[in-house]
Amino acid sequence: MEFNERLQQLRKEKEWTQEQLAEELYVSRTAISKWENGKGYPNIDSLKNLSRLFSISIDELLSGEELISLAEDENRTNMSRFTILIFGILDLMAISLLFLPLYSRRDSDMIRIVSLFSNPDTNTITMIIYIVFPILMLTLGIVQIVTQHFSSEKQYNIIKTSSIILQAFSILIYVTTNQPYATSLLFLFFIVKVVILIKENKMKIE
Repeated sequence: MEFNERLQQLRKEKEWTQEQLAEELYVSRTAISKWENGKGYPNIDSLKNLSRLFSISIDELLSGEELISLAEDENRTNMSRFTILIFGILDLMAISLLFLPLYSRRDSDMIRIVSLFSNPDTNTITMIIYIVFPILMLTLGIVQIVTQHFSSEKQYNIIKTSSIILQAFSILIYVTTNQPYATSLLFLFFIVKVVILIKENKMKIE
């Protein structure tokens, strides 16, 4: 018997509705409906709760193939969460662009490296751009860290793509305004993100 059929049987034996089972497991009724329709599996914590609730082992709930599939899904989800967490931390660190001495200032025949707000060479429009992009990255970083345990795979992909695009566009801005040190910092963050994405995709393929 497949998991979805087994779950329906156990629920009906208790004479529970999907809403009542959802309350017992602290999940949504939609999640129960999805499981019973064979459109997905609960995570490990929910499986443990089901096992306890119906007094049966997890092996009785899932077949060997279903357990393998669940483990693979769990690994992919954990990897996505890890990726979003690292992306979030890197995007949070972009706020350092507002405070670290990463900007070039011409002083007679010399070029000094100063912080953003100590650079009189920066015009108003460029200053606004230098302020806006780190704040955008900071905001996206906060969103990534806060939502890492609540987003779906589709949302994970949207967030990761947004982070990469914003990072790439920021690098382009700093390159075109001749700020090599700020560019180098952002490029380092970008490389870390790309490496993590490659590892994540490799794990999904395997």
